Amino acid sequence: MKIYRGTILTCDADNTIANTLVEDKGKIVYVGDLHPRQYRFRKAEVVHLGSRVLIPSFVDSHIHFASYATFHAGLNVMDARSNEEILDMLRKFLPTTRDKLIVAFGASPYSVSDGRLVSRAELDSVCPDRPLFMVKYDGHACVVNSKLYELVEKKVTPLRGCHADTGEMNQEAFFAVSDFVTNSVPVIQLVKNMQKAADDLARRGIGMIHSVSGVGFTGDLDVDLERWFAGGLKNGLQMRVYMQTLDVKKAQKRKLPRIGGCFETALDGCFGSRDAAMREPYEGTEDRGVLYYTDEQVTKFCIEANRAGLQIEMHAIGDAAFDQATRALAAALEDCPRKDHRHAIIHACLPTEEGIAICKKYHILLPVQTAFIDWPQEPDAYLTEILGDRAARLNPLRDFAKSGIVMSAGSDGPCTEPDPLLWIHKAVNHTDPKQALSVFEALRMCTHNGYYTSFDDAERGTLEVGKAADMVILSGNPYTVPKENLKDLKVEETILSGKPYQPLSGGPIPQLIRGMLPGSKC
Repeated sequence: MKIYRGTILTCDADNTIANTLVEDKGKIVYVGDLHPRQYRFRKAEVVHLGSRVLIPSFVDSHIHFASYATFHAGLNVMDARSNEEILDMLRKFLPTTRDKLIVAFGASPYSVSDGRLVSRAELDSVCPDRPLFMVKYDGHACVVNSKLYELVEKKVTPLRGCHADTGEMNQEAFFAVSDFVTNSVPVIQLVKNMQKAADDLARRGIGMIHSVSGVGFTGDLDVDLERWFAGGLKNGLQMRVYMQTLDVKKAQKRKLPRIGGCFETALDGCFGSRDAAMREPYEGTEDRGVLYYTDEQVTKFCIEANRAGLQIEMHAIGDAAFDQATRALAAALEDCPRKDHRHAIIHACLPTEEGIAICKKYHILLPVQTAFIDWPQEPDAYLTEILGDRAARLNPLRDFAKSGIVMSAGSDGPCTEPDPLLWIHKAVNHTDPKQALSVFEALRMCTHNGYYTSFDDAERGTLEVGKAADMVILSGNPYTVPKENLKDLKVEETILSGKPYQPLSGGPIPQLIRGMLPGSKC
């Protein structure tokens, strides 16, 4: 039993602030203004918070966990500001790894002085003898060197998005290369990478992740690995797996209560590759991006999944994709009304008034990425260049909140780093002040709403009696620090089920075996 004394931000619906919280056997047994000398808690250890505060643990409500783990173990070039700097980072990285296939992540044509992606020829000049997979920052395209291109040439040549001269692969060609690479990573190494990534997420105050899985492993092995990995966790970290498939039977076979994400359930591309689906053409072009499916295909999927009782999530970046998602979900709920479905549209970067109205009417959730606001990899100047006046409509958080739409927050990792304090900072300091959230709204978005999104809010997400003691100690009070300094707050400790987070121990095989046993939750 422990007593926490100081500022307790419960993040409950009433924004209750208490000065005492008592934890016993992993559960919260008291929250209020009790003095620790109260007879029944007299012998408990007291933790004095001082200037620090206690809040619920965070949720990353949209992360590609296996991909994030893979890239987290590889080379991250997001901070490079020129292609030569990327090449120099690669030169230094290569001697540090014996991997037969080199994985790097974060290349962007918009954050480097060159104004273009690093090329196949440039990658060859540094890495000519090992296959190299350089993924673009948005996770929807890549650049390959010649060694990797030789291995995938027959698969990608007939596909849309194959640019052999520059080595850039996007759309279907990118998915084909990604499938090849993911199947090339040894399973044991992948699980070890996942263990390291889980520890990193917990250090950031994240107590639960919603992992979208299914990126081309043979037999959907990555989905099963993530399920077993999640079920084998025994240190309080929670993980919920969403299967990225349009095949409802695949999710049902694995007894998953949810379906969707990106990849196969992505309705469009992204702004970085100019293939996010738009109602009107990109500025100065006749190009409206790409809708991967017809309305009929998406509606058929939603109706089938909704009838099966599954929770549905779909990726939509552009306004045309957002409208398609809202129409399909509305049709599914008209076909088979469900009071508490918690269907969701991921990203929702460029929504429409019509689509927002549908979300309000049918209680559709929005797992958003506030890290995309003023994002160095996709600068505002670039978005204005390709979208014109429409750029002012991006990420309208206040409009969502006014409509009563439940927003959760996620990283879309590996596209951005899982950094909940940055998510809060960006939401409160929105580049359009009219679309900013209050600190309380941003905190609740990153805590309670994430647990709500996966039906876990009865057990976690707020500091209330009876709930799991999943908590974070912050270095300061987000209600009193200047809002411009929210990003400078630090996670000092992550406490899950009442215990300080313990890094994962033991080999990957025992963890997977535990996760295969009956009763594990994912």
